[in-house]
Amino acid sequence: MGGKIKSWKKRWFVFDRLKRTFSYYVDKHETKLKGVIYFQAIEEVYYDHLRSATKSPNPSLTFCVKTHDRLYYMVAPSAEAMRIWMDVIVTGAEGYTQFMN
Repeated sequence: MGGKIKSWKKRWFVFDRLKRTFSYYVDKHETKLKGVIYFQAIEEVYYDHLRSATKSPNPSLTFCVKTHDRLYYMVAPSAEAMRIWMDVIVTGAEGYTQFMN
């Protein structure tokens, strides 16, 4: 879901463990960067059990990535994909914390 305009759009996400970033683009050709989430900014990743994401195209596959500045609502294509993405994001963010210690 968009940050300023609260509408749902497809985005292509790229997880980079070396750069410690989670970037997103308009499409899979990765030509136009839309934003970057830095691991150190991620506070929490959780399933949207309260159904906070209004008008989600698939509420049961919606999850949240909470950062210092923003709450990102994302919809996965399947339950398995949602579980994998949530695990990868949490692991990456935790890995960043462990790296800093």
